Amino acid sequence: MSIDKSLKRKGGMGRIRCVMKRTERIAKMMEDGKWQDGQSPYALPKTRVVKVALKKKPKKEAAEGDAAAAAAPAKK
Repeated sequence: MSIDKSLKRKGGMGRIRCVMKRTERIAKMMEDGKWQDGQSPYALPKTRVVKVALKKKPKKEAAEGDAAAAAAPAKK
């Protein structure tokens, strides 16, 4: 049974997940060099989820750029 499209959230999940799937945990362990060949994929150790924070540009720079463009004379 599917969910009606009016009930679906736009953009999927809006927050960061605090749990990784097994495949994601194994991939992370491979990156860190903690995965050994032949190791059981069950009972894996906990893996920290890194939260990514996006930095917003200040609006001040955009306002200065618009003001500079408006102050420059238009060439014909």
